[in-house]
Amino acid sequence: MPTESDTDYDPTLGNKFIFVTGGVMSGLGKGITAASTGRLLKNAGFDVTAVKIDPYLNVDAGTMNPYQHGEVYVLKDGGEVDLDLGNYERFLDEDMTFDHNITTGKTYQHVIEKERAGDYLGKTVQIIPHITNDIKRRIREAAEGTDVCLIEVGGTVGDIEGMPYLEALRQFAHEEDEEDILFTHVTLVPYSKNGEQKTKPTQHSVKELRSIGLQPDILVGRCDDRLDPEVKEKIALFCDVPTDAVFSNPDVEDVYHVPLVVEEEGLDEYVMERLELADDALPKSERDNDWRELVTKDRTGEVEIALVGKYGLEDAYMSIHESLKHAGLEAGVDVETTWIHSEELAGGHDEQLDDVDGIVVPGGFGSRGTEGKIEAVRYARENDVPYLGLCLGFQMAVVEYARNVLGLEGAHSAEIDESTPHPVIDILPEQYEVEDMGGTMRLGAHETDIEPGTLAHDVYDDTSCTERHRHRYEVNPEYIDELEDAGLVFSGKSNNRMEIVELDDHPYFFGTQFHPEFRSRPTRASPPFVGFLDAVLDLTDVDGAAEDHQEVEA
Repeated sequence: MPTESDTDYDPTLGNKFIFVTGGVMSGLGKGITAASTGRLLKNAGFDVTAVKIDPYLNVDAGTMNPYQHGEVYVLKDGGEVDLDLGNYERFLDEDMTFDHNITTGKTYQHVIEKERAGDYLGKTVQIIPHITNDIKRRIREAAEGTDVCLIEVGGTVGDIEGMPYLEALRQFAHEEDEEDILFTHVTLVPYSKNGEQKTKPTQHSVKELRSIGLQPDILVGRCDDRLDPEVKEKIALFCDVPTDAVFSNPDVEDVYHVPLVVEEEGLDEYVMERLELADDALPKSERDNDWRELVTKDRTGEVEIALVGKYGLEDAYMSIHESLKHAGLEAGVDVETTWIHSEELAGGHDEQLDDVDGIVVPGGFGSRGTEGKIEAVRYARENDVPYLGLCLGFQMAVVEYARNVLGLEGAHSAEIDESTPHPVIDILPEQYEVEDMGGTMRLGAHETDIEPGTLAHDVYDDTSCTERHRHRYEVNPEYIDELEDAGLVFSGKSNNRMEIVELDDHPYFFGTQFHPEFRSRPTRASPPFVGFLDAVLDLTDVDGAAEDHQEVEA
């Protein structure tokens, strides 16, 4: 365990740091702004990483309801984190670790454990210097080995829970050389009723930031349209920054266009000049242009995919939405994702599925909506509609098959129905005695062996894959032989755990116990999603009109 001396400043680290704060309101797009900046710096040839600071008291995001912070994103080392880490991985195409997420719970827990162990030698343990030192240590350690580290401070300037972090940033700036630190502040520039862009919210937000001892170097205005030149000048005058340090980040149809917009604004060039990186950057003619070519590629049509879940919140399924989009980018089609409430399907009201081109059943926890998910699986299986089941969607595919093909009445997951006569899905053996719900699941990257000659082998073009997991329950070994004899194919396994399920004689029936959506990237779409979309396109015309599923069944 580190001692107090480990928190001392080390002037030999030599990284560049870009701190991103937000003002006026939350949800402005700090993360996308930071990720877009990082994408441009990476295009210019620099090694870039990111840190997300979440000021909440939770140690991690693992026990949070998706309605609180959207989906729980899982990293390769099993860290359960805020969905913004997913944006950083997708934009930077870099795998993060749990060290790249700083929470108040994690920081205080560490400091208190050290105090209990006597590491502070009888000193009074305080926010300053012990908490702020630990924050700074975490940032520096996460940045080690890279050229540039982007640090997003969650929440809004002025939030009481964020004050220790802003104080740590103030100290950080005092300790580092001026050319190694950059403060970017993202604010809202709204329109008045008469169509005028208003700067007062930005002025007040910067005033709040300066009262803490932080002066922004760059201001990014989130707005409907680009900032007018006179508005930029007014913001610069009243916020004490150069006019060419004020940038627009207007609304766009697709977040993957944001790097293109801020590049046109010149944000990347200003950042490199300010951090004295310009001389080391690749010439513009040699920079990676794959991102621009990919996200601006013409689309040949559109398909409609049903996402059958229980959370009426797009952020709860963000990685799945993005993975479908990535597969669409690769195929050159637009993917329209239609959310269908799984509870509405529980009574057999599956007419909502008649006109969709494919069905995805995502992961989730709890009993609500599971009968509707089972109904969606049945519909896809019986009507030859391409199906992709993820985690719980994999498990419900097994339950549906056990009930409706094998004839095991009342078959279910023991997680949903403890009294089921046929627990075809049951608890992981090592979890029987666990009482603390935090961090008890099978988490992170694990390797799966793939059976040659199967759909999974075609999808991954390999005899193994490594994907991220987040589950407690799995296929019950007692039922595997019976399910396979009835035609279900378990084509991917890991230490006798069933990881991939598929069906022969179906256009695409594919379920994974793991979450392939967490490794999908715009430039590297997830294989199960690519295979799913390929199957969808094989059954649709170029404009994405679904075939009549009843005719397919007949």
